[in-house]
Amino acid sequence: MSGRRPVRSLAVALLLLPLAAGAQERPEWREWNRPVEPFRIFGPLFYVGASDIAAYAFVTPEGVILLDGGFPETAPQIEANLKTIGSSIEAVKILLNSHSHFDHAGGLAELKAKSGAQLLASAADAPQLEAGGRGDFAWGDQGLFPPVRVDRRIADRESVTLGGVTLTAQLTPGHTKGCTTWTATLEEGGATREAVFVCSTSVPDPEAYRLAGNPAYPRIAEDYQATFERLRSLPCDLFLAAHGSFFGLEEKAERLRKGMGMTHPFVDPEGYRRYVERSEARFRELLGAARASASAAPTTTTNSPSSDGRPASSTSSSDSRP
Repeated sequence: MSGRRPVRSLAVALLLLPLAAGAQERPEWREWNRPVEPFRIFGPLFYVGASDIAAYAFVTPEGVILLDGGFPETAPQIEANLKTIGSSIEAVKILLNSHSHFDHAGGLAELKAKSGAQLLASAADAPQLEAGGRGDFAWGDQGLFPPVRVDRRIADRESVTLGGVTLTAQLTPGHTKGCTTWTATLEEGGATREAVFVCSTSVPDPEAYRLAGNPAYPRIAEDYQATFERLRSLPCDLFLAAHGSFFGLEEKAERLRKGMGMTHPFVDPEGYRRYVERSEARFRELLGAARASASAAPTTTTNSPSSDGRPASSTSSSDSRP
């Protein structure tokens, strides 16, 4: 087996090269993908992602559960970070995904090929993962990434267990049709904490997302509304998410490195509550504007690609992260 791995790795690299090329052309994407030192968050949970593009490893006696793959360029960082924490890409047995956008799914194909892990994702996002992002309801054929086969489609509230660690899928659609917030009960030193890994609640580009009268996603507004209800219902101690900026990753990691004192920096139920409240308020503002616009002048619009063929950021949104 060890003799075949270099050939397979080379084949994977050659396959991914055309799709990955140019994915870091935008300065903000390079900033999101800065390498950072991996670290233990709580119990079996480690942060192994980049400066804003999050990835998490649950290290168990039976192997690793890895949540999210970042950009194609993030995959080598994740692999290196696994080594730094004393694990390896070969130890990954299960790959999970929060949602099928290129900055969270771009590295999954390489990570899956190198690890041989099983990829689990929501039934609604699985087709996008397998199509490499093509046919997205908002971006069309922009924001492409290396396609990856999904081994098991996950239903709402379905659980995944490895080595005594269980994660539960909480479907929180809107940002994508199958956006999945994962939850877990984690233990360390006799203490138990409820962890929530928020998928995303942002509307990256209100024009592309069309919250009112969207034939490509007729239930988009209802799905967002149901997502906020679900998020409010979840018990949360450890507030985490697909983007580090959602939960103050760098500031909290620095506090953890310096010594957290009496309070664990990542135990932040109030921060979680404020995040959900702010996100919902922004969504309702955008929904009101979309409904007013649709009522005043209902027209058919098309999504406009950016100059480099990627989803355009919207200055009208408080958070343009895809």
